[in-house]
Amino acid sequence: MLDEHMGPIKKYSILTVGAVVLALANYVFKFPNHFSFGGVAGFAVILSGMFGGSASTYTFVINMLLLLIAFPILGKEVAMRSFYVSIVFSGVLEVAQYVYPIDKPITNQPVLELVFSFMLLAVCSAIFFFMDASSGGTDIIALILKKYTSVSIGMALLLVDFAVVAISFFVYNPTVGLFSFAGFLAKSFFIDSVIESLNLCKYFTIVSDNAGTICDYIHKELNHSATIMSAEGSYSHEPKKVIMTVVNRDQALKLRKFVRSVEPHAFMMITNSSEIIGKGFRNTM
Repeated sequence: MLDEHMGPIKKYSILTVGAVVLALANYVFKFPNHFSFGGVAGFAVILSGMFGGSASTYTFVINMLLLLIAFPILGKEVAMRSFYVSIVFSGVLEVAQYVYPIDKPITNQPVLELVFSFMLLAVCSAIFFFMDASSGGTDIIALILKKYTSVSIGMALLLVDFAVVAISFFVYNPTVGLFSFAGFLAKSFFIDSVIESLNLCKYFTIVSDNAGTICDYIHKELNHSATIMSAEGSYSHEPKKVIMTVVNRDQALKLRKFVRSVEPHAFMMITNSSEIIGKGFRNTM
C-alpha cells in the first residue's frame, strides 16, 4: 500500500495533513454534536457526557495510554508512523480547545455536520491505511484483541465501535444515538470506497505485434515491468504476443496513448483493480 518510492518528508507531510484534518473534523463537527460513532474520539465523547470535562483531553489521554501499551505489538515502521499521527492528532485537539473553544454546534443542521464528520473521518482513515499507519485508538484495541483472542481484527473493530454507539443512546438521548448509529454505518461503507479509490490501478492486457517496443516504454518511461505470453489468433492463426502489466491511473492514460501511436489496431483490455500485491505496489509482508 505504501508507495516504495515516496520519500520520508512526503510521507510525513501527508500524515501531518491527515492528522490535522482528522482532529479538526472531530473538534468542529463531532464533539459539539456528541456524535459517538466509534473510535477513541467517540469513547471520549461518552466519557465527557458521563463525567464532564473535555472530549479533546480524554482523547489525548486515552491515545497516549494505548500507544504505550501497544507499541511493542506493532511493527517498528508502522508503530513510528502511528505514534506520530496519534501525537499530532491528539495535540491539535488539545490545542484547539484553548485557541478556539466550541461548546455548541456551529450550525443548526446536525445532518450536514454528521455528513462532513464521517466523510472527513473516512477519508483521513483511508489515507492512514494507504500509508501503513493509523491514528491509534480502536485500531490498537483491535490489534490487542487479535493477539490474545481468536477474534478477527475486523470483527474486533466492529464490536468495539458498535459498543460505543450503543452506549451513546443511554448517556445522551435516542436522537444522538441514532445520529451516531447512522454515522457508524456511513463511515464503514465510505472508508471502503475511499480505500478502493486510493488503491485503484489499471490492469492492461495488450495483444500486439510490437511487444518489444511497448515493453521498452513500460520499463523506461513508466518504471514498471510486464509479462509477455505467446498466443495465436483464432481466425488468422497468426502468432501474437500478449502483454500483461499494471500501472496507476495517470500512467494508464500515457500507456494507452503510446500503444495507439505505435500500433493503432492493437487489441487492449483495461480493467480496474484495487488489490495489486507485489513489488512497486502493495507489500506482501
